[in-house]
Amino acid sequence: MTEEATQSGLSDTAASGLAYITIIPAIVFLVVAPYNQNSTIRFHAWQSIFLGIAWFAISLVAIIPILGWLVFAVGSLTLFVVWIMCILKAFQGGKFVVPVLGPLAAKQAGI
Repeated sequence: MTEEATQSGLSDTAASGLAYITIIPAIVFLVVAPYNQNSTIRFHAWQSIFLGIAWFAISLVAIIPILGWLVFAVGSLTLFVVWIMCILKAFQGGKFVVPVLGPLAAKQAGI
């Protein structure tokens, strides 16, 4: 374990993976030190927030009958699979960079 993980109680991989559970831990990791000083944790937190925003946007499309429902079904399934992949890679210490959202998260995290 690194010295930082000993002080904070969570390893970088655990904090990165937990950022994807809901939007609340992602926001907490962006605000609370020492997590907000780690670019990897910030990347995962921002990507989690952007995934939440994307899911919200897709859910707004569900208001449109038939075509909106189809887009919502396919989009939700796609986002669910991407979300699972992000969680697994984060807990393994890696990064799954989601197209479009990943580069935005990297920019916000300062990577």
